[in-house]
Amino acid sequence: MSKTTDTDTAAEYERVDPPIGWDGQTLQEMLDHSEQQLEETGRYKGLEELEMKENQPFEYEQLYSRLRGALVSARETALNISASAIVREIGELCFQLYTPEGDCVALSTGIIVHVHTGSLAIKYMIEQDYEHRRGIQPGDVFCNNDNDIGNVHTTDVHTFVPIFHDGELIAWADGVTHEIDIGGKTAGHDLIDATERFEDGLYATCEKIGENDELYQDWKERGKRGTRTPMYWDLDEKCRLAGCHMIRNTVKGMIDDVGAETFKQFMAEAVEEGRQTLNERVQERLFPGTYRDTSFMPMPFEERDHPEPAASQDMMNHLPVEMRVDTDGGLEVDMTGASPPGPHTYNAAEGSMEGGMWVSLTQCLLHDGKVNDGSYFAVDTNYPEGSVVNPQDPSLSYQASWGSIQPTYNAVWKNISRSFLARGFREEVNAGFGMTSDAVQGGGQLDATGEYWAVSTFDLSCQGLGASAARDGLDYGYAMWNPESDLGDIEKWELLEHGAVHLGRRVKPNTAGHGKYRGGSGWEGLRTFTGSSDISMFIGGWDGVGFSTTGMSGGYPYACGYTVTAQDTDFAERIAKQEKYPVDDTPPGSLEEDIEAEDVDRSTAAVLFPTQFDNNDLLHWDMRGGPGYGDPLERPVEKLVDDAEKGIYTPDVIEDVYGVVGELDEEDREFEVDEEATEARREELREEREAESVPATEFWESERERVLDREFSDPVTWMYSGVFERSPEWTESFREFWDLPADYSISEEEA
Repeated sequence: MSKTTDTDTAAEYERVDPPIGWDGQTLQEMLDHSEQQLEETGRYKGLEELEMKENQPFEYEQLYSRLRGALVSARETALNISASAIVREIGELCFQLYTPEGDCVALSTGIIVHVHTGSLAIKYMIEQDYEHRRGIQPGDVFCNNDNDIGNVHTTDVHTFVPIFHDGELIAWADGVTHEIDIGGKTAGHDLIDATERFEDGLYATCEKIGENDELYQDWKERGKRGTRTPMYWDLDEKCRLAGCHMIRNTVKGMIDDVGAETFKQFMAEAVEEGRQTLNERVQERLFPGTYRDTSFMPMPFEERDHPEPAASQDMMNHLPVEMRVDTDGGLEVDMTGASPPGPHTYNAAEGSMEGGMWVSLTQCLLHDGKVNDGSYFAVDTNYPEGSVVNPQDPSLSYQASWGSIQPTYNAVWKNISRSFLARGFREEVNAGFGMTSDAVQGGGQLDATGEYWAVSTFDLSCQGLGASAARDGLDYGYAMWNPESDLGDIEKWELLEHGAVHLGRRVKPNTAGHGKYRGGSGWEGLRTFTGSSDISMFIGGWDGVGFSTTGMSGGYPYACGYTVTAQDTDFAERIAKQEKYPVDDTPPGSLEEDIEAEDVDRSTAAVLFPTQFDNNDLLHWDMRGGPGYGDPLERPVEKLVDDAEKGIYTPDVIEDVYGVVGELDEEDREFEVDEEATEARREELREEREAESVPATEFWESERERVLDREFSDPVTWMYSGVFERSPEWTESFREFWDLPADYSISEEEA
């Protein structure tokens, strides 16, 4: 392998001629060989034994710990070197190390959903022969945020740095951050009104953006002019690049210490160990069998007057999940029957669905293993091509793909939980999680300075977690996509979101899903605007007219959300007169009691498309709780006393759902139970249940008649017609289950 010196650039690095793979191979040859070995043996690189792990266990584990520590250190250091508020305060970043073929060896903490998305981007560069056509050189810098290739959504931006040793590409370092704005059709980071790629914002498709460790000037200008928050963009780009260079330095140090061949062997064994570990966990903890669940994603866009005509209709996505567990530890996840993609922003590329898989499995099954692409190789997945979970169409919008990812993995979690339960692992059961929707987004211009301020607090990452079969869910403290995120410091956010002031943030009663073990509670917030112009805000609620998951074993789903806006108000006059003003909407409908407004919009659709606001207008939103587990009538009375005193539930709901009668002293927050009335109320609820219940066969017959008559709402008709058109296999199973004629079909024309 020859080397030449590039005298036209800084010449800090020697140029390397291809092939740059190991032992004289091209990267494509390495990738092809690795995939062939996996297919033929079922093992990563065909490794029959983990020789280094077996014979040099201390050195092997020391290398992994050193690498993992470097990745975590890069994350914690880089965000303090240079990062936007969303990255520094909430930790919306992650660093990964990949093999030359693009297989993840280890990753830091943070938004670990990207364990596989970077892998796909690297493989794309290999398959497009960047090695010969674009060139991959020491000191190069690449960027990708193209969802169709390897990303979750457009506002997640990756920086890749190749790591060379002695003329060979040893590995890739990857850093990814979530941007507060990507220059889309409206301000924000999860746009809900985009319907195609050309509205998503700035795209970089595996683009070389620098060399000799320096970013190209034209790339920096593009970011500066292409987003609404160029300072944050610049800070985060420096953060990603600094972290990747820290990782590169560590890897080079490790190679200096142990040699390149040992480091190569270590990387291969770490990936294979990841595959074996997941296989062992499945065999150990899940009961073999076939499990099915379905989530739904409602889109009440006609009701809320979507600004794009093609999307101004009420729709619903069908997200079925069949999970098969075999006795050898094999795990398959199949989404046959998923809806087709559509004119909305919830399309999710295959890579993002794989990311959702890993961020889920690391939390519910793989607590103690090496998390890397070995786990990916251990699971067979089917995200049908041409569906909303694998569109294979780069022209679509992927801005808010979490609108398909999160509901899907609520179904996956419930399938896994049923398998846990069959093994007797009650404490591992989880009924699901609250959707992290309802992000208040947008921005405005501060009159005093002309500065643009953006709203992108990640307090949305504190939803309620679902109950297990042994305890209540976590209150207002969970997000499935980043287990480390939190509410953040409200005062710090207000320093950045200059014109959007918090009037209140509090626990939202009655949002936790009911059950013997209740789900975690959600919360609510209220904002007003001041000293600003051109204020545009929106809310991307996903659960206003339905919920993505039910509870388990008699538990209830979480409460649906809603939004309230009050415009042209007397808020300024009330402040001047020191009169009472609203700080919440508890109980619902009370907000209007303390404000006069010309226009109040109260919507259970929970979606607010970009809307212009003036100073002193109000914007209210609420966050999801988690689903419950078990029969609410079996919940101990003392736990309900605690719920009432903490404001999780109100006394009327406790009586109606749990049959516990009592009185709450609002001032002292003490709930006194009427034991006699409670006994009578619980007996009354049981009698009502018995009177209203019907045998399962009778229920099936009545529902079948509705199916035969196509007695569906318009969104359900839209959903089934799309699935019937594109998925004959699922359609046949639907006809079989409901014992329907062979020519039975559902189309929008027949509705």
